[in-house]
Amino acid sequence: MTQKPHRKARPPQSMPKGSTSWRERIAGNKVVISAGAIGFLATAAAFNRFATHRAEANNPPAGRFIEVDGVRLHYVERGTGTPVVLLHGNGVMLQDFIASGVFDRVAADHRVIAFDRPGFGYSDRPRTTIWTPGAQAALLAAALEKLGVSNAVVVGHSWGTMVVLAMALDHPGRVAGLVLLSGYYYGTARPDVLPASTPAIPILGDMMAHTISPLTGAMIGPIGIKASFAPAPVSKKFADVPLALALRPSQIRATAADTAMMIPGAIALSRRYGELELPVTIIAGEGDQIAHIDNHACKLAGELSQSVLEIVPGQGHLFHYAVPDQVAAAVDAVASRG
Repeated sequence: MTQKPHRKARPPQSMPKGSTSWRERIAGNKVVISAGAIGFLATAAAFNRFATHRAEANNPPAGRFIEVDGVRLHYVERGTGTPVVLLHGNGVMLQDFIASGVFDRVAADHRVIAFDRPGFGYSDRPRTTIWTPGAQAALLAAALEKLGVSNAVVVGHSWGTMVVLAMALDHPGRVAGLVLLSGYYYGTARPDVLPASTPAIPILGDMMAHTISPLTGAMIGPIGIKASFAPAPVSKKFADVPLALALRPSQIRATAADTAMMIPGAIALSRRYGELELPVTIIAGEGDQIAHIDNHACKLAGELSQSVLEIVPGQGHLFHYAVPDQVAAAVDAVASRG
């Protein structure tokens, strides 16, 4: 039996001078990518700081300020007569009622006060408080007391309806009646809640609110606006809402926090709707894609025997831009019933 000749093991080949291993190339790529990401975030943060200053310079406070428990609230007041309080929805500010024409229509016959809710427009939102609908209602009720307002007709739109309902339940002396517009009244499933709530997460949310969230908000915002008006077209009057203020990091955090609070807030409030005994008018757009009327407006009307339900045909979540006179008429009717 012959033996195969023994083969000598090849000595390890050295890398050509000046070349790098695949591990070194990957490590180098990671450094480049990390540096690029940091540079992008820093640039985005600087741009958003500039955009915030520009937005506030172009859209200064429209009204006055009142301080309650160390929290400064911005509000606009006009007119005389029965007091009427207007509370806007999520993502916008008191100018939503001004641009739509609701403020002027109601102020023709009543004393109207429109607030920026905490964290929106020019109102403070201390991060030491969890701003549930009840917490916001308590703050605003204290502001009304300081302004000498009682037995008001309180009008809320969208998220603002939860604050209105909480005020009626917890501070009945301030409220004579309610007008609820496009409200989210029950804790129904909302697939948009989780992604929209991300900027409210501590640390991560702060980074997002100061860097990528204003940019993505500017890009996808028009889609949300169209959905809010659908099936109607976007009202030309909506151009008067200073949306640049909504893209500031502080308001992005407030919007995200309110979004995160929406379902639990509605669930908690819905357990108490039977306690309401004051006049209520519920108005909703027939084609509302944000708060479907069967799940919200119609259901609440069925639960409140003293309520009046009005459905606006061909309109969506922001129907009040199309029918400010109908909203004003509802305020008049509730004031007379109260």
